[in-house]
Amino acid sequence: MLTILFDGVAYGMLLFVLACGLSVTLGLMNFVNLAHGAFAMAGGYAAAILINRYGVPFLATLPVAFAFAAFIGVALERSLYRRLYGASHLDQVLFTIGLVFMAMPIANYFLGDQPQPVRVPAFLSGRFEIAGIGVGVYRLFVIAVCGAIAGGLQAFLIGTRFGAQLRAAVDDRRVASGLGVNVDRLFAVTFAIGSGLAGLGGALAADMVGGVDPSFPVKFMVSFLIVVAIGGSNGIVGSLLGALLLGILDVAGKYYVPSIGAFIIYAVMIATLIVRPQGLFSRGGR
Repeated sequence: MLTILFDGVAYGMLLFVLACGLSVTLGLMNFVNLAHGAFAMAGGYAAAILINRYGVPFLATLPVAFAFAAFIGVALERSLYRRLYGASHLDQVLFTIGLVFMAMPIANYFLGDQPQPVRVPAFLSGRFEIAGIGVGVYRLFVIAVCGAIAGGLQAFLIGTRFGAQLRAAVDDRRVASGLGVNVDRLFAVTFAIGSGLAGLGGALAADMVGGVDPSFPVKFMVSFLIVVAIGGSNGIVGSLLGALLLGILDVAGKYYVPSIGAFIIYAVMIATLIVRPQGLFSRGGR
């Protein structure tokens, strides 16, 4: 039981890093970016290519995966996304999901359709037991990294001048601009951070899902949305708690009732939307 709980926490932490960028852009910028999975795929491919073709150590590929996905995010934000800030959510959904279905064949054309593994070093492989709990070394590493990211991101958004300016710009862009806040730069940096975290999550997730392939964006797309639906879209803590709940339920459901394991998380999402549509851990609002 405790081993399942540990694995569920590890999976939930991974989902948080993958989904928190969507939570930031949706909750703080009111922009629905369903192309988030494409950035995760980009980070996963960056790590896989560096490891498999050039022999770069796994840990050294993680900041590269973050930077590569962040660069793509900034390029798209500057050229395309900024034109849709005032558009309806339906327009944003159709546009960004279209980017996903464009990114998949592009990846297939240049990199092939076979999964490319991300091999972790020997010191991150294997398992050991603590008080009867089977602990995977790599999953423990994922928990530590993702936990540090969650704490750092929360402190960055809540306790810094940048975070205060971002919230002010979202509440009233014209007033924030009139007070001297560079709103365009704020949104570009926010997209870079969200996209970079997705890329980092893609690199971390590749080993746990058997490698990265062109279908990678759609593997986690539904999970992104469920995390935001359960946790709420207006806070990092809510996304973290929602991702942990989803991870534990998903792992436990697939272990105890494998025939309907995936149904559990969908049932929880539907119940959440009926009872508390703003999310279980949201502070309130729409």
